Amino acid sequence: MTKVFTGASMSLDGYIAGPNETGFEHLFNWYGNGEVEVPTGDPNMTLHMTEASANHFRELADNTGALVVGRRLFDLMNGWGGAHPLNRPVVVLTHNLPDDWPAEGPNFSFVTEGIEAAVDRAKQLAGDKIVGVNGGNIARQCLDAGLLDEIWVELVPVLLGGGVKFFDQLEHAPVLLDGPEITEGKDVTHLRYRVRRA
Repeated sequence: MTKVFTGASMSLDGYIAGPNETGFEHLFNWYGNGEVEVPTGDPNMTLHMTEASANHFRELADNTGALVVGRRLFDLMNGWGGAHPLNRPVVVLTHNLPDDWPAEGPNFSFVTEGIEAAVDRAKQLAGDKIVGVNGGNIARQCLDAGLLDEIWVELVPVLLGGGVKFFDQLEHAPVLLDGPEITEGKDVTHLRYRVRRA
């Protein structure tokens, strides 16, 4: 069965974005603070990480077969110019189909039937690999629906003081986790947890 995980760079006080979409220069500093070149699916984007972070990132990227994101992130990133930097198919959960994108294409699929349908579509696209879901609202919906298997936290030593929480207003809290597996990077600690089943 295909696993579903969520992962995000998170501040020490629990935010994946600061107030008014700020703080990303701190949250993603670890993408560029090392000597190891890590190419992406975008030929204009090469990351530079420490060896530990590069190995962590490659493992995650290599094992991910498809992604689920919300419409807000898709619009904020302007559809990543037509293809996600991980070069994986992306399922966009939305209330309304966009006028300027086909409902089903080689890089993006749009689903309006809810989180279960979005994850099911991503599992079809992922084959025998895992499905990654965006942090924030999408991750919360997956966790509430019992669809989430793992949570990967890239813990960054910054306090943002507000903004978008990784998980907010869970229906079935507390949620117990097993782990973590820990990888120390530079200015980031990579944590991997498994969602404990009842």
